[in-house]
Amino acid sequence: MRSLRKRVGYFLVFIIGFVVVTAAVYDFGMHNLEPGPYPPPGTEISLVHSMQVVVETITATGYGSDAPWKSTPMNLLVILLDLTGVGLFFLALPAILLPWFREQFSVSVPTAVDDDHSDHVVICTYTPRARELIDELDSKDVDYVLVEPDHERAADLYAEDYTVIHADPQSAADLRDANLGAARALVADVSDRVDASIVLAAREVTEDVTVVSVVEDPSLTAYHDLAGADHVVTPRQLLGEGLARKVTTAIETDLGDSIQLGEDFEIAEISVRADSELAGQTLADSDIRDRYNVNVVGAWHKGDFETPPPLDTPLERGMTLLVTGDRAALDRLRTATGSRIRQFGRGRVVVVGYGQVGQTVSELLSAANITHTVVDIESKEGVDVVGDATVTETLTAADVETAESVVLAIPDETATEFATLIVRELDPETELIARAETGAAVPKTYRAGADYVLSLATVSGRSIASLVLADEEILGIETNVEIVKTTAPGLAGETLASAAIREETGCTVVAVERDGRTLTELAATFQLERRDRLVVAGSDADVNTFLDRFC
Repeated sequence: MRSLRKRVGYFLVFIIGFVVVTAAVYDFGMHNLEPGPYPPPGTEISLVHSMQVVVETITATGYGSDAPWKSTPMNLLVILLDLTGVGLFFLALPAILLPWFREQFSVSVPTAVDDDHSDHVVICTYTPRARELIDELDSKDVDYVLVEPDHERAADLYAEDYTVIHADPQSAADLRDANLGAARALVADVSDRVDASIVLAAREVTEDVTVVSVVEDPSLTAYHDLAGADHVVTPRQLLGEGLARKVTTAIETDLGDSIQLGEDFEIAEISVRADSELAGQTLADSDIRDRYNVNVVGAWHKGDFETPPPLDTPLERGMTLLVTGDRAALDRLRTATGSRIRQFGRGRVVVVGYGQVGQTVSELLSAANITHTVVDIESKEGVDVVGDATVTETLTAADVETAESVVLAIPDETATEFATLIVRELDPETELIARAETGAAVPKTYRAGADYVLSLATVSGRSIASLVLADEEILGIETNVEIVKTTAPGLAGETLASAAIREETGCTVVAVERDGRTLTELAATFQLERRDRLVVAGSDADVNTFLDRFC
């Protein structure tokens, strides 16, 4: 807005100066270059008349009584004025007139928030991850204010009912207009250099607010710390952690000899497909336990792993469930849902793409002692197979057919989709974890055959939300599922429903050993006996709670 006003001002000053100067030249020419007396006898024509003729000429509205001109210099002057008028019009139309009219008739975007607006998050500016962040804030009923310097974008956001002000996030005065002093946090997400400037401006306003800065280049993190950021988020590193987490989440068992994984009791993963009968239901409504005699002990969704998942968790496309049961039950579940069932185990992993995301995945796999093969289009340290991932021979050379999991960490969404198709052709059963840059690419990647897709915008947006909401850190890598076998005298005589084990401890009873037999088909009315040995699954903390409460 300020830039447009300056342009209008400069244009008006130029026009006024141009008219005055050319009017003086015209007046001189008429008096000294045109043949015959000027002005005609009996008339008095001042410099104002010359200004009128100049204005008529450059605006093409007419020439008055002076036309036609007899001298060559005056005709050339009028021709010059004609051309100048046309040129000024076409220059002013896109640069001055259209923006001015658009501004006059466009939505009036606020430039400040009310003083009573408090405990909000100031977001600078609107990006795909800002949209994810706003979704997280809305789900927690936390207010926000978008600070958007682009007037047209701010107007569009305002028309879409976003809480937005048209202001410069690098200006301390404009951040005060966003009531930053009363905010709970500020998020700077423009570019690495601009974000540092925003952090400095925020610290000029207040030292108390939590400041989160988004940095694409990890080597610049220290500068944002020096500027005053409380948290520096590196989106691609977060995405790598999220992809690796799907592979590195571990199952720790203490079952003894009587229950052997792969015989009486199995652990597997099932991906929820869009056309699955599970899709669209909540975990409770799906009644998986009673219908298929399997237990859901964990779920991965959008980079987050929950054990156990809440019963009101909606089963959506892109969710992967960790289930337990006997082989026959798992086969029934696969047949009913049309989904792939992958036996839980950590064999070799193929990592495709060795940029910042792929390197993060590789480092975390190495830390978890998981064997992996790295594929990249460039030959560099750490790369095992060099080649284009969209060429079948490259993925064949990486031996994806025998891999337990394939992680596609390629930044190009089209290449990721095509590589997904190739992997699915080579091995329909391997777990395929893929990266996406934007949320729009996620459905296509699932359609191509991926089991699990994380978008850069989703992961970074949710991670920022966890920082500004002071929640537990999203995408932590150390999430494991522990499965133990123990007696529970405190539950003798109770049914699984009346014991409310899941509600009380967060654990799930997935099997019961009784009289030398392992029972995995457990209805809610199943009654526990004192000598039963329960197979319980949950996080380490939840299992400890169960042992303290019932054993």
